[in-house]
Amino acid sequence: MADQSHQLVTFQLGEELYGINIMDVKEIVRVQAIRAIPNAPSYVEGIFNLRSEIIPIINLHKRFHLKKVASDEEDEDLLSGFIILDIDGMKLGIIIDRVSRVVTIEKHEVQPPPQMVTGIGAEYIQGVVRLERGYLIILDIRDLFNPKELQKIAALNR
Repeated sequence: MADQSHQLVTFQLGEELYGINIMDVKEIVRVQAIRAIPNAPSYVEGIFNLRSEIIPIINLHKRFHLKKVASDEEDEDLLSGFIILDIDGMKLGIIIDRVSRVVTIEKHEVQPPPQMVTGIGAEYIQGVVRLERGYLIILDIRDLFNPKELQKIAALNR
């Protein structure tokens, strides 16, 4: 029964653990130099070149007013980076504090999100899964950016 479960790439952002559908993730890359873009929305950190493809980088900390997780520098080099997403053919990267792992979640384990789980509003959350230590918040990556925002971000590439 493959459709009774789904695989999520999990990552830490601030103090919380988030997951996104593995089918939306193209790859995970280490932190790279980002070139700022004038007049971009405040949460667009800039762009970077990934194998000759220009990818806009989104800072979810700024987008949702989250604090960065405190970590020492060695830790940071190993674990922080960008998750490259493919949203209906448009590639963009999100900055993460720490990559966790890929997990398989059974659909019956997913509960509807409480009204206010974190700084990220419930409208962007697909569900919440209780873990041994805390919760895993499942983000709906397509709802994080409305079509107008995606068009603005796509226009930055040109």
